[in-house]
Amino acid sequence: MKQLVCITLAVIMMTACNKSTLVIPHDRVLNLEKELQTQYPDADTLLMNRGIEQVAALWRTEDGSADDFTQFVKEHYCGTDDERLALFESLSRVLENCFESADKLTVELLRPTQLTNATDPQVPDWIMSAYSPLAHFSDDMFANKLAFITILNFPHFSLDEKNVLGQSWNRKQWAMARMGDIFTTRVPSAVNTRLAQAFANAENYIADYNIHTQSLLTDDGRQLWKENKVLLSHWNLRDELKGLYADSIHGQEKQEMIYQVMQRIVRQEIPQEVINSDKHLWKPYANTVEGEAFASEPYTRYERILEVANAYFEEDKYCPLMPSAITRNFEEGVEVPAHELDSLFRMLLGSEQVKKVASIIRQRLGRELRPFDIWYDGFKTRSTLNEDSLSKVTRGLYPNAEAFAADMPRLLQSLGFEKNHATDIASHIAVEPARGSGHAWPCLGRNEQARLRTRILQDGMDYKGYNIAIHEFGHCVEEVLDMYFIDYYMLAGVPNTAYTEASAFLWQNRDLQLLPKPAKNVQSNEMEALDHFWSMYEIMGVSLVDMAMWQWIYAHPKATPKELCEQTVAIAKDVWNSYYEHVLGEHDCVLLGIYSHMVNSPMYLPNYPLGHIVQYQIEEHLTQYKNKEAFAKEYERIYRLGKLTPKEWMIQAVGTPPSVEPILKKIDEICAQIGSGEK
Repeated sequence: MKQLVCITLAVIMMTACNKSTLVIPHDRVLNLEKELQTQYPDADTLLMNRGIEQVAALWRTEDGSADDFTQFVKEHYCGTDDERLALFESLSRVLENCFESADKLTVELLRPTQLTNATDPQVPDWIMSAYSPLAHFSDDMFANKLAFITILNFPHFSLDEKNVLGQSWNRKQWAMARMGDIFTTRVPSAVNTRLAQAFANAENYIADYNIHTQSLLTDDGRQLWKENKVLLSHWNLRDELKGLYADSIHGQEKQEMIYQVMQRIVRQEIPQEVINSDKHLWKPYANTVEGEAFASEPYTRYERILEVANAYFEEDKYCPLMPSAITRNFEEGVEVPAHELDSLFRMLLGSEQVKKVASIIRQRLGRELRPFDIWYDGFKTRSTLNEDSLSKVTRGLYPNAEAFAADMPRLLQSLGFEKNHATDIASHIAVEPARGSGHAWPCLGRNEQARLRTRILQDGMDYKGYNIAIHEFGHCVEEVLDMYFIDYYMLAGVPNTAYTEASAFLWQNRDLQLLPKPAKNVQSNEMEALDHFWSMYEIMGVSLVDMAMWQWIYAHPKATPKELCEQTVAIAKDVWNSYYEHVLGEHDCVLLGIYSHMVNSPMYLPNYPLGHIVQYQIEEHLTQYKNKEAFAKEYERIYRLGKLTPKEWMIQAVGTPPSVEPILKKIDEICAQIGSGEK
């Protein structure tokens, strides 16, 4: 209890540093606590005091006088369990309606800019896409005092407190604790609007960053691609590179070309004329356009990042408990401190198992490894299959979004879901053609559908689009299960995006099994583990670059786009030289800086390796369920745990917290078997 009291007092002291005037004297708070303790002797003193203190910490001059504060607390404090439960249920209903309504409006405003079946976006559409219906929500809730009522009766617990106290909480206590996470700061609507605008600008920039393959020439003037493929950076560039392992004739030469394009993008050496255009012929090696000089993209990639950063800096002023976007992202959003993730990632990156798996890949390829082999895809069944053949199958199955939507019940049944339940789940998912690479848009209330967006070309869904669609389907199934089938609305969701990524990866790895005529050469557990490991190895390095870039941005808040470009390149080189050069070669490679998430989804990338870690542990856990019906039931049990902390969720799901040790142990076992000739 002493620890909790100290943390509560720290909240008051830190909030007092806010530029807004703190109008509630500390002795007034203490006297009010004593008075209410006398009036409600059976009430939880810790919760009572914490609620009063947190309201006092956020109370401003415009909210009223100290007397107004005292009167407010006396009037709205729920002194009995029945009163508190009734308030909890009422607030849950109100918040669900607010979030659901705002989400419905947001979906409609973004439709022209995110979907290909909408009218081509005009200037008003791009402007409206930056509008955030919830930008004024916090202001409004504090102005009408609903936020204060919530804080008073459902105070906020820190991450450390949740991990300790939560071990003994029941479901209702967890839900009430999550209600305490709704109102923890008072960020002005103007600041929220600026942040929404910065994100919209970054998203729009990335959504149209395509490379046309027929625009690419070798230095001797050859076009390697006979048909023009429009590849979105970085997703489709990476996936095209992966698919080329099945091309034994021109595959490596095309991979080298894509690798060169990626480096030009990271360094901002790419000609402006070739971005999202097929009007010019570009030689990425010589870096010439039509044999002439050109103007490079003017650091736009890094301008967009700094625009978001500057919006974050404004937000920081109103978040004294977590005064940086870095802290808010990891301790409030991910709910895993950045330094813990850094240590977790470096443990795997620096392991001896990396060299062992690299040796296996080298033997399978029959050549020395190249930097782009960071995306080696040969452990998957699909890597031995011709992607063009797969695309013929998927285009025939899914000529449009409606066809995929109609097939969702069958997809669910293929993994063991009962027919009626599969139909019910699928009814809560809308499938829509994405302008970008694809994404899942969660439902924020039980009257809204989860939205599965994937890229569907005019001739239908190619294999890349199908693979992404199954990934996004994994997101949507999770989102429906922990919204429509959850016991408390405040527990809807998962601990963080890594945990929904784990579900998405779990489904994506089964994409070939889900086809009406699944592949016969089903992936072995050993190959699956090797694939997991190599995917972790790749994305952990990318995540370290993203995290280090943001640390540098906060240390240099006045940086220019050019300076950020130079530093990001330096960071990418450093991480590469530390963990990849000895395996994949090439000193000072900048490949780890290519991910578009670094532009439009700040600090999102660490969710992917954490998701891989979680996925592997879940996959290992699910192997004990031998038939698909049992598999589906256990998957659903896990994904109806809801929004616990990441640590507690994993303990309840599989019995242990997130760790890389299980995968490292498995890799050692596999390598020992291969070395002894058992495999």
